[in-house]
Amino acid sequence: MTSTEKSTGENAGSADGDSRIDVSTALRRAAGQLAELLQIEPSSVSSLKATDEGWTADVEVVEIEKIPDTMSVMASYRVSLDGRGRLLGYERVRRYTRGQVDR
Repeated sequence: MTSTEKSTGENAGSADGDSRIDVSTALRRAAGQLAELLQIEPSSVSSLKATDEGWTADVEVVEIEKIPDTMSVMASYRVSLDGRGRLLGYERVRRYTRGQVDR
């Protein structure tokens, strides 16, 4: 393992050609790239799945801060990454108030 692989947690490829990043790196990349695009710090990553193309993550952000904070408007974004962690696309899939509970 090289120093770059150690510091980033990436698997830069093996003898069999596997170049998929690991789960924790995918989680950080999905949240980080969405934050960079939207200029909003993510609250959490609620879902992360490996796909044939790479990774899909659902990232939660606060879109509108309100008082009390249970009335703040949250949004869930689906972020798609390739196997190396590069952004393929994103979309907002849901908006809700922070105090809302799914049934």
